[in-house]
Amino acid sequence: MKTDLIEIFQTIRAGMQPYEALGFTSRINSETEYDLWSEKNVVLLGRERKEIYFAGLKMLKSDITLHFMLLYTHPEVRELVHPDLLKLLKGKSCFHIKKIDEVLMSHITDALDKGYKIYRQNEWV
Repeated sequence: MKTDLIEIFQTIRAGMQPYEALGFTSRINSETEYDLWSEKNVVLLGRERKEIYFAGLKMLKSDITLHFMLLYTHPEVRELVHPDLLKLLKGKSCFHIKKIDEVLMSHITDALDKGYKIYRQNEWV
């Protein structure tokens, strides 16, 4: 079980980085922040957009936040996310993580993978 915020951040970022090879772009990749964007023209929530946010990671003083945009735009996706991960959800699309183990990381990886598949099906990436 990892409780050091730096280790947690690095573990989750490592799980997110492979998506850069699948069509997402990281605009911020620092020791405390990381994000992924699709730079494809899409229509989302009735508006044309030149880009769409996929996910982001940020180190705060007390935890790591993982923002997962699909939960905001498509709340029904919550049903696809493991209940143990949903327990860490605050607000519509932000998980607050204070500790991580292999099981929780697998739930995060699974959610990101399902999100990626939905983005691909909708031709957002």
